[in-house]
Amino acid sequence: MSVRSMTGYASTSTETAAGLLTIELKSVNSRYLDLQFRMSDELRTFEPMLREAVMQQVTRGKIECRISLSREKKASHSYALNHDLLKELAYLQDKVRQQFSDAGPLTVNELLRWPGVIEEANIEHDMLQKQLVSAISSTVESFVSARDREGHALTATLLEKVESMEAIVQRVTPLIPQILMQFQQKSMERMQEALGLALTASGHPLVSEQDAYERIRQEVLMYGTKIDVSEELSRMAIHLDETRNILNKGGPVGKRLDFMLQELNREANTLGSKATVRDVSDASIDLKLLIEQMREQVQNLE
Repeated sequence: MSVRSMTGYASTSTETAAGLLTIELKSVNSRYLDLQFRMSDELRTFEPMLREAVMQQVTRGKIECRISLSREKKASHSYALNHDLLKELAYLQDKVRQQFSDAGPLTVNELLRWPGVIEEANIEHDMLQKQLVSAISSTVESFVSARDREGHALTATLLEKVESMEAIVQRVTPLIPQILMQFQQKSMERMQEALGLALTASGHPLVSEQDAYERIRQEVLMYGTKIDVSEELSRMAIHLDETRNILNKGGPVGKRLDFMLQELNREANTLGSKATVRDVSDASIDLKLLIEQMREQVQNLE
């Protein structure tokens, strides 16, 4: 199942027994499925049918549905006589003339002007419904296809971002052991130097040189643990792999990807706060930039 965008558009026009039927569907981003219908009262009875057809194919997005039926061009048989009313008028006319023999009969002109004698030909409701069902099916299919095409393009873009982030993680990860080793070495040298100056100034040590060295070593290791970003990089690699799996699996992925981006952003922020060298700091900035770009794209996905 492919990844779908929440934005899409489709429009179809179909000649029916009742006139030209036009159905238009367009959608934008929305947290939930929001359906809005624009149609004349005579077509309002078909709204549940259209609603069901859309809901079977779409799960998220603000969708506007417009249905119009154009009757501008009338066929020659678009009007008909109300034969039941004519029979009733003939019966009433006979009754009146039986009591009033001097009363003249109704003329053709009078009959045609009688309210309800001429009526618009009634289209079979079942026929119109059948044609409408076919038109709805065609429109929804085109609409979903449009969302699929845009979703496919967005998926390709997101996978490129994932690859870029993976490249950053792979570049930085091998540097961490060396960075920690250099940090520990420099820190111990500075602390030993400071301790030596302190001992020289006081004239007599408060603790043995062996104990002082051990304490320095423990402090350096403890601080080194606090700035170690190996776990953050490892978790980020796992999150990126899961993001790729979600995109490849397809379907309604918007909410799951939004959650994964929150996790990725958390790791990137921690990476930046622990950074002690420029390489790691720059990696954090680049990762957060890519995450923000992905977030903008994910907001368009169903």
